[in-house]
Amino acid sequence: MTVTAVADRLVISVEAHSSQAENIHYQVVHWIPGRFRIRIPRIHEDEEYTTKLKYVLDTIEFVTEVEINAQASSLVVSYKHQPTATAIAIVQEKLFTAIQRASEVEVPLGWTGEKEEKKADNEVDFVERLGFPIAGLVLSVGALAGLPIPGFVIAGVVFVGAIPVFKRAWEAIQQDRQLTIDFLDGLAISLHTLQGHYFAPSFMLGLVEGGEAVRDMTARGSERANLDLMSCLNKTTIVIRDGQEIEIDTKDVVPGDHVLVYPGDQVPVDGIILTGTGILDQCKLTGESVPVTRREGDEVFASTLLVDGNLTILAERTGNNTRAGVIVNLMQAAPVHDTRVENYAATVANQFVLPTLLIAGGVGLASGNMNRAVALLTLDFGTGIRVSVPTTILSVLTYAARNGVLIRSGRAIEILATIDTVVFDKTGTLTIGHAGVNDIDVMDDRFTKDEVLCLAATAEQGLTHPIAEAIVHNARDKGLVLKECEEWEYKVGLGAVAKIDGMQIIVGSPRFMTQENVDLDEYDRRYPDAKSGGQSLVYVAGDGKLIGVIRYSDPPREESKAVIKELKEMGINAYMLSGDVTRVARAIAGNLGMNPDNIYAEAFPERKVEVVKGLHDSGKTVAFCGDGINDSAALAYADVSISFAGATDIARETADVVLMEDDLRGLIMAIKCARQAMDIIWQNTAIVAIPNLGALLSGIFFALDPILAVVINNGTAILAELNGLRPLMGPGDVTPLGHTLSAAEIAEQENRLHQHQPTSNQVLPTYDVQVEEVLVSSQLQSQMKDKLTSSPPS
Repeated sequence: MTVTAVADRLVISVEAHSSQAENIHYQVVHWIPGRFRIRIPRIHEDEEYTTKLKYVLDTIEFVTEVEINAQASSLVVSYKHQPTATAIAIVQEKLFTAIQRASEVEVPLGWTGEKEEKKADNEVDFVERLGFPIAGLVLSVGALAGLPIPGFVIAGVVFVGAIPVFKRAWEAIQQDRQLTIDFLDGLAISLHTLQGHYFAPSFMLGLVEGGEAVRDMTARGSERANLDLMSCLNKTTIVIRDGQEIEIDTKDVVPGDHVLVYPGDQVPVDGIILTGTGILDQCKLTGESVPVTRREGDEVFASTLLVDGNLTILAERTGNNTRAGVIVNLMQAAPVHDTRVENYAATVANQFVLPTLLIAGGVGLASGNMNRAVALLTLDFGTGIRVSVPTTILSVLTYAARNGVLIRSGRAIEILATIDTVVFDKTGTLTIGHAGVNDIDVMDDRFTKDEVLCLAATAEQGLTHPIAEAIVHNARDKGLVLKECEEWEYKVGLGAVAKIDGMQIIVGSPRFMTQENVDLDEYDRRYPDAKSGGQSLVYVAGDGKLIGVIRYSDPPREESKAVIKELKEMGINAYMLSGDVTRVARAIAGNLGMNPDNIYAEAFPERKVEVVKGLHDSGKTVAFCGDGINDSAALAYADVSISFAGATDIARETADVVLMEDDLRGLIMAIKCARQAMDIIWQNTAIVAIPNLGALLSGIFFALDPILAVVINNGTAILAELNGLRPLMGPGDVTPLGHTLSAAEIAEQENRLHQHQPTSNQVLPTYDVQVEEVLVSSQLQSQMKDKLTSSPPS
């Protein structure tokens, strides 16, 4: 059989799969050796099917990578290519069968499709950190119980376990020329041990090192330094070189390349469109709330998403030279702080080290009783605080995570407790981030609002354009039954034309209406305010006459207004930064009750950084909340940064706080939890300091038994630690968010957030969109035959 004959059979096979109405509809959009791009409408509306499909494809031996973009109904499968017709036939047969059969497959429990991650930077090895302190405590208790354990064994274990304490004390002397609380602890542990009192130093050592280990757990990983633009883009790009389409690594694209971009792809370069018309979602880069249409000669930017259309782009800037790359560089240049909770033990206790040493030495020399001196050395202020503070912080982290807020570090809690300014991005943060229908203006008395909406939704159904989805979604929410299209045509960047009930319906932009000779003057006279505020318009015409106009916008989140109001009541000023036009930004701010003087519109990333730094330099403690690539630099420069689980990878990884439920009320909860935590920390300082200070003063004038000193010192530490568990019950005046996470889910979400996958793989909100049956285009059939014919025969 000839290769061309095999090609004919393959195309017929593809058509046969696509034409089975009872099965899954799909369309092969593009094919090159080693990679298929397939549009499957079902993955846009069925998350369970999407998961099953990914599982099935991952189990096929020749598949090397699976990328799914639910927003664009796009599946990209990379595979090991063999240039024979038979091998290609096997690949296609297995892929198309997987698409049809995926819904019948059972995914194993616990399968996530994620690769195993390396150990987190802030993961603590408790065996290594606490092994010897715990062993010393067990041995000392055994000795007290009468077991014949040699003293030198216990002493050796205690001294080995105390090595970290000695190291910290020595480093402070060498580097800071200072005697710290670690010096006092080390001295007390050594003297107790040398005197043959093993329980007291073992118990003290366990508390000290346990507190240090927990404090280190409050740190966040250092993955931010490893982020780059390439982690936010697709790994490979299709370019035309020497007249041939080839797939190369995105990092190998150079200025002058002709880059091909298909629906569901992210644009990998900054450049000029040579051929094609496309609808681009630039929200994450520029902050524009609705997609834009770009044609030949227009400029496009890396990291934006092509929703519809095919583009050939002349690459002008690549990698870190693109606009998105400049943002990444800005973000990486931001100051990096120690993310552990502040060492309050050092802050409070270090200043008492030298006085304590002098008092203990003086009392010991004056009384001639070494036990009195050791007792006074035991009464430090650091042990209880260094145990209770990390416990408090860890309790807050746990409570917040169980209620949908991932706070990544102890430092974030400290800053959250003191913020007086919150700067919000607009699109996707204060607003939903995608279009929604607001109202319908009827221009023909023969139709009602619902009838106009039904006609528009019928013409737009099956399209993946966000505005079309909003119209269809609104019609279905109202229970409208969509009609059948007798004829249908979609024009990229303009709109749709359909014949419905014998009427020629046109749905689209004012440019499309003008092109089709539909008069809009009457609408402008009747509704002069329609183009003001934050709304945009979709026109609906029937048989050449305007019958209605659908008003849509990116509406505010349901909770946004209440969150802004509550922030004001808490004494926190709210600002808005947006890349959108001033008219839209001010309309949204007015609806939310924000101060007009606190609004910055048409703000590019550099401007957002300037505003954040300016507020910080004026003495304010600034939190920034955003979700796009264009927000990542401002997130990095803020005192504390907040983002969403559904944000772009780079914004999410830059953030100190991630709102897992995509609910702004989580920010209010995080602030209140942080304030409660800091209140408890100062309460614990008093719980520890007052009894120890009283015992210290008593020990100066009266003999104080070392064991009693240990009881007072460690007893207050235990009380403070128990008080530090209170945040597990929440701050009291906060209603937990609707969904809560189990301990296993917290770990799973944290692991997922540490992964760097292309933004185009994110699963966005889905709509119930009815799709028509699709077949492989004749252009693709010809393309497949040409490529198969050029392959050597099997």
